[in-house]
Amino acid sequence: MFDSFLLAFTALFSIVNPIAMALIFSQVTVGRSPRERARLAGLVSLYSALVMLTALWAGAYVLNFFGISLAALRIAGGFVVAERAWALLSAPEAHEAKKQEQAAPAETAEESAFFPLTIPFTTGPGTISVAIALGSTRPADSAALGSFFLGVSAAALAISALIWLSYRSADRLVALLGHTRARVLTRLFAFLLFCVGVQILLNGVTDALGPMLAGRK
Repeated sequence: MFDSFLLAFTALFSIVNPIAMALIFSQVTVGRSPRERARLAGLVSLYSALVMLTALWAGAYVLNFFGISLAALRIAGGFVVAERAWALLSAPEAHEAKKQEQAAPAETAEESAFFPLTIPFTTGPGTISVAIALGSTRPADSAALGSFFLGVSAAALAISALIWLSYRSADRLVALLGHTRARVLTRLFAFLLFCVGVQILLNGVTDALGPMLAGRK
């Protein structure tokens, strides 16, 4: 369970990056009252948890229902995760600018909490892809399946709690870190995410080639 928690937490933290996103959140909500911003932080955290849990639990099963094998899912998911991480690693400024543009249409708290502040600003297609790829790494052993989903679910809930804390304390984070240190953290976790994507990809290739190599012996 701890291994699955650590894998999921590292991957989800890297792609969501709540600390860097809090810096942008403080900019796009600058005209709101402290009470509104606190309410937005809570709603976005709740909706983000639902998005990540749904993708973790059901994403891989839905794709398997359409005839996509687990090996193919892992290969594609690992490639997507690695590609997203490479984009974050090479150009975090472009990623931040895109996130800020996505969140710009935000109006009232209730209307904007899910769209655009949760999707696509906080947990967009990249996060959903990462969560589905993580769900595809579920063990074949049914005895270990419960511990796996407990671990990855705990990681998703921990990320949602960090989103709430980061967004609620956005102004203090801006003063403490600044954009330069936030980008350093972004690149550090992007590299970890890149490693996670490569590992998922290698697991998929091993699953696909294993039976073929075994058949030749």
